Amino acid sequence: MHFKALAAGTALLALAAPAAAQRDFNEVEITAEELAPGIAVLYGAGGNIGVSHGEDGTVLIDDQFAPLTEKIEAAIAKLGATPVRFVVNTHWHGDHTGGNENLGEKGALIFAHDNVRTRLAEGREGERPIPPAPEAALPVVTYEQGVSFHLNGERVDVMFVGGGHTDGDSVVHWTKSNVVHMGDLYFKIPGYPYIDTRSGGNVIHAMNSLDAVIRMIDDETKVIPGHGPMSNKAELVAYRAMMGDAVSRVRALRDAGNSVEEAVAAKPLAGFNRGEGFIGPDEFVTAIYTSLEQAE
Repeated sequence: MHFKALAAGTALLALAAPAAAQRDFNEVEITAEELAPGIAVLYGAGGNIGVSHGEDGTVLIDDQFAPLTEKIEAAIAKLGATPVRFVVNTHWHGDHTGGNENLGEKGALIFAHDNVRTRLAEGREGERPIPPAPEAALPVVTYEQGVSFHLNGERVDVMFVGGGHTDGDSVVHWTKSNVVHMGDLYFKIPGYPYIDTRSGGNVIHAMNSLDAVIRMIDDETKVIPGHGPMSNKAELVAYRAMMGDAVSRVRALRDAGNSVEEAVAAKPLAGFNRGEGFIGPDEFVTAIYTSLEQAE
């Protein structure tokens, strides 16, 4: 095994640890879907979990909420996998990193982008504050652009391609088995993309990141979204096109001199038919407007 350094629904309602503590996880069931030999996705409450397992050890991509760790470990064992040896955080939100402390205390080595460690260590003040994470929950290995795992007969590339949901989003690519985990750069659930501008997210960066992944994959690639059921390249391309259309509409309103409040009131996303989800059209318009301002 070798590491090689390289030159971002309802489950989202609890991004912070205090909010997660208020939820009842007793009824949550962790289900598994095998995607290829030694590769699976776990669904539960929080971000979708990628699992890579085999004779060299088990790698977990995200780990949902702390109260679910035992259930997640049981689901991993049911796959025939050994206990978690490595964890990769696709970004810092609590529905993807809540199990870090539990797994870190058991000896799992945590990997993430530099900004993920920084944001977990600092926490966040203001509306919906997030306390600093304990030492055991912090990534031990961080990177600026990426890292590759060579194990279980597979090369697994963990890449920062520009972020966009936050400023620390990683994409995980199983190059041999042709599987990619998008983290929250891609939501396959009702509602609109979540661009966390308070965490360095920017819709322009998100679109650029999606473009980078789309160029990398093919029509046979199995795409794991951050939330929602399994997907593919065609659906990812459609998601990217939707974002581009939304940005064009908001940009036109802003260029015409409309304030963010006026842009929201104009309802530029009417007719998108995205359904009701964690992020509504008004929130997405606001995030786009803010992103455009930041890009200047």
